[in-house]
Amino acid sequence: MKGHGSVSAWCIDHPVATILLTFALVLLGVIAFPRLPIAPLPEAEFPTIQVAAQLPGASPETMASSVATPLEVQFSAIPGVTQMTSSSALGSTNLTLQFTLDKSIDTAAQEVQAAINTAAGKLPKDMPNLPTWRKVNPADSPVLILSINSTQMPGTELSDLVETLLSRQISQIDGVGQINITGQQRPAIRVQASADKLAAIGLTLADIRLALQQTSLNLAKGALYGESSISTLSTNDQLFHPEEYSQLIVSYKDGAPVHLRDVAKVVNGAENAYVQAWAGDQPGVNLVIFRQPGANIVETVDRIQAALPTLEAMLPASVQVGVLVDRTQTIRASLHEVEITLLIAIMLVVAVMAMFLRQLSATLIVTAVLGVSLIASFALMYIMGFSLNNLTLVAIVVAVGFVVDDAIVVVENIHRHLEAGDGMREAAIKGAGEIGFTVVSISFSLVAAFIPLLFMGGVVGRLFKEFALTATSTIMISVVVSLTLAPTLAALFMRAPVHRAHDKPGFGERLLAWYEKGLRRALAHQTLMIGVFGLSLVLAISGYIFIPKGFFPVQDTGFVLGTTEAAADISYGDMVKKHLAMAEIVAADPAVEAFSHSVGVSGSNQTIANGRFWISLKKRGDRDVSASEFIDRIRPQLMKVPGIVLYLRAGQDINLSAGPSRAQYQYVLKSNDGATLSTWTQRLTEKLRGNPAFRDISNDLQLGGSITHISIDRSAAARFGLTASDVDEALYDAFGQRQINEFQTQTNQYNVILELDTKQRGKAESLNYFYLRSPLSGEMVPLSALAKFDAPTIGPLSIAHDGMFPAANLSFNLAPGVALGDAVIMLNQAKAEIGMPTAISGNFQGAAQAFQSSLASQPWLILAALLAVYIILGVLYESFVHPLTIISTLPSAGLGAVIMLWIWGQDFSIMALIGLVLLIGIVKKNGILMIDFALDAQRKGGLAPEEAIYQACLTRFRPIIMTTLAALLGALPLMLGYGTGAELRQPLGIAVVGGLLVSQALTLFTTPVIYLWLERLFHRPKPAPLAVPATTD
Repeated sequence: MKGHGSVSAWCIDHPVATILLTFALVLLGVIAFPRLPIAPLPEAEFPTIQVAAQLPGASPETMASSVATPLEVQFSAIPGVTQMTSSSALGSTNLTLQFTLDKSIDTAAQEVQAAINTAAGKLPKDMPNLPTWRKVNPADSPVLILSINSTQMPGTELSDLVETLLSRQISQIDGVGQINITGQQRPAIRVQASADKLAAIGLTLADIRLALQQTSLNLAKGALYGESSISTLSTNDQLFHPEEYSQLIVSYKDGAPVHLRDVAKVVNGAENAYVQAWAGDQPGVNLVIFRQPGANIVETVDRIQAALPTLEAMLPASVQVGVLVDRTQTIRASLHEVEITLLIAIMLVVAVMAMFLRQLSATLIVTAVLGVSLIASFALMYIMGFSLNNLTLVAIVVAVGFVVDDAIVVVENIHRHLEAGDGMREAAIKGAGEIGFTVVSISFSLVAAFIPLLFMGGVVGRLFKEFALTATSTIMISVVVSLTLAPTLAALFMRAPVHRAHDKPGFGERLLAWYEKGLRRALAHQTLMIGVFGLSLVLAISGYIFIPKGFFPVQDTGFVLGTTEAAADISYGDMVKKHLAMAEIVAADPAVEAFSHSVGVSGSNQTIANGRFWISLKKRGDRDVSASEFIDRIRPQLMKVPGIVLYLRAGQDINLSAGPSRAQYQYVLKSNDGATLSTWTQRLTEKLRGNPAFRDISNDLQLGGSITHISIDRSAAARFGLTASDVDEALYDAFGQRQINEFQTQTNQYNVILELDTKQRGKAESLNYFYLRSPLSGEMVPLSALAKFDAPTIGPLSIAHDGMFPAANLSFNLAPGVALGDAVIMLNQAKAEIGMPTAISGNFQGAAQAFQSSLASQPWLILAALLAVYIILGVLYESFVHPLTIISTLPSAGLGAVIMLWIWGQDFSIMALIGLVLLIGIVKKNGILMIDFALDAQRKGGLAPEEAIYQACLTRFRPIIMTTLAALLGALPLMLGYGTGAELRQPLGIAVVGGLLVSQALTLFTTPVIYLWLERLFHRPKPAPLAVPATTD
């Protein structure tokens, strides 16, 4: 029996050194733990940049062709762009660029800026400023929403304070990507000209525009350099107040001056009058704060919260700032739940060991190994730069079961030697030496199962990398600790068990006796057992093929995002009324904690016909529904408000789409012909509406926008010396809310806006009072003499592009119990049924797209894991055959996992896939424990295979049952998970528990039989070899 020269023996001889080194490991873990960042999930986001461009008054077609297209042409040359979408509406264009995972967002930002500069020459001359970019993903949920209101202050003044004091300061905080100020009414001076008064005096809007541009400036004037002093020059060249503008003289009529107040009203107003936001039922301004892709949510929010008190102190006393929505609360709550789950798992596992070992010292030794391994793994996580998140913590919970395995196997073996009457030190050295090889091979093959997870591509691969590495590092530490600390402690404290003669047989002994009977029967009916094995294999494979596949369970983050859509030509006043009606319904729901909503063009919302809702739900324990159930419950209530729809989706921690989507999943249709595209998009939407599996299906084609067309008669215009450009300019002056000048203060710049009088601005008739001055004769020409008005027609309210093609986005949620995999199939069937032409290409975006690519690689992943395990076992056992026996334990585990998921009504999601990979690691351990002992008995004891495997099964029955129970109880709290974030952890727990139950029941009886069959097939009896291979260490 080798063992005296081994690591274990050294540790047993140097107990102080061993204990101190262990203490150092624990200390490292304790230091690292509070320093680990907290996140909902590992960092796996596409670098995303949003570019915004404004040209007030430009129609969607003008924006799409003159702004979006030139920018897209330049952006398409940037390397590493995976997705480029844009949406153009009245006066604004938003482009979103998504890059490959490995591209640095900072490099991407520089390239975007360079592309904007290059495109500048092609953009319209009258754009107020060049397009701006932000590192933000518009589809992400905001991390924090602040509501700011004041009872005494007018809206414009409040907006100004919020922008200069709060928004700009918070933008500088590390990790903040973008701040949308919803309901922002920037102060501006509005000049409202009256068309008929102008015509009477013989002036045009262009005259007023030029007069205003020349009378208020902010230019350099120089200084007086005298002999004894220098004095800077300053003039009153800037005008700041409406009264000063009213007194301007714009022209002379019959020798008398014409003041601006004679032909126009000059008022203090808002730059955009059609904007409003509410926090609950209070109107005010909301700061919707988004983070940069890749920034840690919790740290970002902590920084903002820390800066808030100082910023609030700078605001006037009448201004209230409240935190309306804080995403991090649910994140912390869900991590807290996982930590509780971890403690429950540890307690259950320790209890099982106590029951089997029935000895305090042995139980404490295993508990010590468990504690040291888990705490030390935090130190490794810190070194690898991981965060504490739902996946890494679940990896640790799952690892509890594994870690205990190694310790149990070692302690149980030492325990056996003590029972056989060896001394304490001798038993420890023998026990650890014999089993060292087994422990190492169990753990190496377990790690092998994780290797394929590290090679998964894309986002899914990013997510699992942390999971796999956390689990493997914990297991590796446990191997070391089990072979060093466990034997040392055993040699010091573990006494030989005392058997009293009159004791009743313990739980373990009774179980063993029952198993012995079953095993004899199984060995007697070998063909039947092989049949059972074959059946389980067929069922497992067919179960995997037929179970509905999902991507990532829809999480309940306690946060719901909504987009409203009304008739495309709705007026601003009606939209506000409808929004308030919806707000009452939302406020009445008992699950809602707080909410805010906004109407008008601000942030990523581009049209008046759309609005936004942000709803924060109460803590999971205080409400009776999950986020998805809340959406289903409130949907019929919201239908009662006529003429408007609110599309809701649950906010997710893992967010893969780039556009602001209305529902959880998106499908994009692209074509180079806009008209066919909209026809077929409508047909497909109608077709899917009839399918009960899809909920909230909608597309973003808003085709009902009203367009009043003006036909210019070019030859008539030429007679007066006028051109199309003069007409466009005149219309822009009147109806475009045109920014004609600005005045500057220390903190901000404010615009001066020219427009027609409010009474005349909404009517087409006012075009009749419109006069242009002819440059040939100098007389006033009515617009009606050179242009005629057509009846209003309809056109798009916004135009979407995807990869430079006109595109339409369908978004949908799924009915409860419908898997994403099934939805993908149904959508493709629907396309085929309506006969959609091949000229229109369609593909999924975001989560659904990632699902498709991950689904294709799933079977290969499972095969790769099996192959990796086979190779490592083949290397360890120097045999092609024995690993097959060990791997034969897996089909039953797969079957158990699929059955259990099916019973719980879960689909086979990515989390269940991780569960399956874990099972590959756990279940083959039973095989290893048996085969290892049987081979030893055959080689050294010269026993026949039948006798050897029978002995092996009985000897190793106790550790097998204990380790399986440990793994089972480690996963049980995950399966029965409740509380925040449970929907992520549950599928994993269910798969592991189901797989272990079924495989444990079958493999204890089928593995011995398969071992014998393979022995007979490949190893014909031959003379015993002379050299005895060492199996230790």
